[in-house]
Amino acid sequence: MKLEKGDKAPYFEGVDENGNHISLNDFKGKKLVLYFYPKDSTPGCTAEACDLRDNYERFLAQGYEVIGISRDSSASHQRFIEKYSLPFHLVADTDCSILKTYGAWGEKKMYGKTIEGTLRTTFVIDENGVIDDVIRKVNTKNHTSQILG
Repeated sequence: MKLEKGDKAPYFEGVDENGNHISLNDFKGKKLVLYFYPKDSTPGCTAEACDLRDNYERFLAQGYEVIGISRDSSASHQRFIEKYSLPFHLVADTDCSILKTYGAWGEKKMYGKTIEGTLRTTFVIDENGVIDDVIRKVNTKNHTSQILG
């Protein structure tokens, strides 16, 4: 299933870096940037997270919450957050259920081989739980400008 602008954001729930449950329902009435990324502390994922961190106040000023999701464990997320002072929560999707629900898991090319993995994707969700934008070609160093313009 390929989600598009105008679709209702699928329900998700998971556990963050502190073991707290987070679900789509926690963001009712709020705007949400839900970004899927392959792996904590890798160059591209670090660049993306740090760009979002550096512009976090801009997101808050425009009414957005930011949540990152990857296959990494809560402990890995905790280390990633501490190392780079990330101000937002990261959800551990170790069974890939949220990734698959959002179409952020699939075939991709890596080093000339076709593998299954995380498809770096960002969903901008409005206050009513409707997808306002889908970014599939993420510029990790300038992702904020792709989201906020």
